[in-house]
Amino acid sequence: MARPRKPLLSTDRIVETARALVDTEGLAAVSTRRLAAELGVSGPSLYNHFRTKDEILEAVADSVSAQVDLSMFEDGGRDWRTALHDWAVSYRAALRDHPNIVPVLARGPGRRPAALRLADAVYGAMVHAGWPPAQATSIGALMRYFIMGSALGSFAGGFVDDQSAYDPADYPHLGQAHLLAEQQEKIDERAFETGLTALLDGLAQQYEQARRSA
Repeated sequence: MARPRKPLLSTDRIVETARALVDTEGLAAVSTRRLAAELGVSGPSLYNHFRTKDEILEAVADSVSAQVDLSMFEDGGRDWRTALHDWAVSYRAALRDHPNIVPVLARGPGRRPAALRLADAVYGAMVHAGWPPAQATSIGALMRYFIMGSALGSFAGGFVDDQSAYDPADYPHLGQAHLLAEQQEKIDERAFETGLTALLDGLAQQYEQARRSA
């Protein structure tokens, strides 16, 4: 009886394995030796696909960028504000699912294809909607700052579930802070939507002012 063949090593398989490691153990867990062991191959075989560990992490980051929905900029059925909102929600969802890769993504798109397509889609949609190119660039940067920041850590999860940690004598306004952690997801989602709405309201005002001036 023939022995089962090992799956062929591929770029996609390396990236998927590295992404799983990053998700479960963090960036420090990724090394060519560890990846080779996880994949059941020799270390040097990885170099046929990636020259360095950093290249692997860049590919993992780009695989997460590729999960962000960009259809709202392509279907033409949504105004710029609605499209930005829907894109931001999709972007945050991808980062929420893979928070450990955010520090790599935060470096910027570099040469990563999916990240560049993302930047191109946002910038193009804003210019098409009538924003001046310089402001369209600023909008893209602003949204990235906000979304990345929201994914770097949980606000609610930063408080401990211990009422004694918040002595009213020291923190008179944190009497309920020990309850935040148990509603972490709800609080963080609400905070994101509050901030996103505020950003979009401010941009909408700038947009109308610019149109009146023109």
